[in-house]
Amino acid sequence: MDRMLGMQLFIRVVETGSFSKASADLGITQPTATKHVAALEKRLGARLFHRSTRGVTPTEIGALYYEKCILIVREMEEADNLATLQQSQTRGVLRISTSVAFGRRVMVPLTIGFMREHPQLQIDLSFDDRYVNLVEQGVDLAIRMGQLADSSLGASYLGVNPWVLVASPAYLQAHGTPTHPDELSRHAALIYSTVQGDERWRFVGNGQTVQVPVQGPLRSNNLSALLAAARAGLGVAVLPWYVAHASVRDGAVQPLLADWTLPSQAIHAVFPSPRLVPAKVTRLLTWLQGKFDEGWWATKREV
Repeated sequence: MDRMLGMQLFIRVVETGSFSKASADLGITQPTATKHVAALEKRLGARLFHRSTRGVTPTEIGALYYEKCILIVREMEEADNLATLQQSQTRGVLRISTSVAFGRRVMVPLTIGFMREHPQLQIDLSFDDRYVNLVEQGVDLAIRMGQLADSSLGASYLGVNPWVLVASPAYLQAHGTPTHPDELSRHAALIYSTVQGDERWRFVGNGQTVQVPVQGPLRSNNLSALLAAARAGLGVAVLPWYVAHASVRDGAVQPLLADWTLPSQAIHAVFPSPRLVPAKVTRLLTWLQGKFDEGWWATKREV
C-alpha cells in the first residue's frame, strides 16, 4: 500500500473507530487494514492506537499524526482537483507556434477570433520558420505544412495549402506570358529556398507531370520577400495562395498556367502527445476544423 493510501486508511480508522468500517470504506479486507496500520506503526516507531474490545482510539501521538495526515490529504486532493480543473476547462496559457508568413496572414486573425470566444485564455503566439521542438520549448500546439515525420506527437489534419505561379503584368509585358511549364526555364525565377531548394518546379496537368529547372535573380526563405519581388516585376514566383491572393485581387500579380497545378501541402495541427490532450488544445483544434475548407485562402479575415 502506498503512503497516501496508508494515510487515508489511518484517517478512516480514527474517524470510524473501527478497522472493519475503515477497510470497507477503502475496499480492502480487515486483515489487510490491520496489517498496514501495524506496518505504519513499525515504520514510525510509535503506537498510534489504543485497542480494546470496544474499538480503537488514537493515542496522543496518533491524534497528532491524524491532524497532520488530514492536512496532507486535503492538500493532495486540492492539487488533484486543480489539475483536473485545468485539464477540463479552457483557461491558462495556450502556447501556439507557426511559421512567419502563415502566422501573420492566417493565424493572427484566427487566434483573435478564438480569443473572443475564450476570454479566460492567455495566448502566447510565436512565429518561427525553423523546426520547433514542442516538448523542449513548451509549445501546446503548432501548425505545420507538408508531410509529417513519424513521431510520438499528436496530430490533427486541417486542410490543404495550395500554391500558384504568379508574375506582374509589367514583367509579362516585357518577357512574355508562359503557356507551358517548360518555358519557365527561360524566365527569371524567384525561388522559395525552403521548398524549391533544388531549383526545380513540378507541375501536373494534361495527364502528365513536368519538372522544370529554373534559375533567377532571387532566392529567399521568406515568402513576403518573394511576393514583393514578383510585384516589382523581377520575375515569376511560386507562392501559397494565402500569400498571393490579395495581390492577385488587386492586380499587382496574376496567376499563370491555369491548366497546370502545383503540389499542395497538407496542413496539420501538432501537439506534444495524442494522450490526455488538455481542454484548451482540444478547443482550439475544434475551432480550427472547417477553417481550411476549399478556397479558405480567399476568406477575408478581420483582425
